[in-house]
Amino acid sequence: MADAGAARLADPAVEARLARLDEVLAGLEPAPGPALEAVRLLTEVYGEALARVLDHADTRLGELLAGDELVGHLMVLHDIHPESPEDRAARAVERLRPAVRERGGDLEWAGTDGTVARVRLSTGGGCGSGCGGGSSDVEEAVRAAVLAVAPELTSVETVREDAARTAAPAFVPLATVKRRAAPQEAR
Repeated sequence: MADAGAARLADPAVEARLARLDEVLAGLEPAPGPALEAVRLLTEVYGEALARVLDHADTRLGELLAGDELVGHLMVLHDIHPESPEDRAARAVERLRPAVRERGGDLEWAGTDGTVARVRLSTGGGCGSGCGGGSSDVEEAVRAAVLAVAPELTSVETVREDAARTAAPAFVPLATVKRRAAPQEAR
């Protein structure tokens, strides 16, 4: 049995390996053959192994595994993640919320419409020009974060709150409120 305290790859090392893997796989795509088939079969077998681990895991362990970024991505890849895409996307939005608030805005999960994620984004403008990129940078960061954890969703729609908050209130004349409807005549 492996030592539980054995050194694990740090996230940057995992990310570097994943980037290199993408490069190698891209090089294999033009020349399909035994190597590409071996990768596909190995991926399927490892996915099945991970699914069996989850079958034996209690709820707490399943949540811990799903909460690990790398393991969670593997679960998504093999379509065995215990959480719905909506729940994963909502959690990603909540993780980004503090950063958006630091920029003077706010971010809130608004649900899904089919396979489209919806978020409410308000830009408070409290940062001025010294905050770096504009709201399009925030929208892109939200889109990337949501689709990374929930690739089953096809896009992210931003519902702007700024316009709704600055719209003039509806005007109802006082005379209209005071006027009573004429009593109906008896038939």
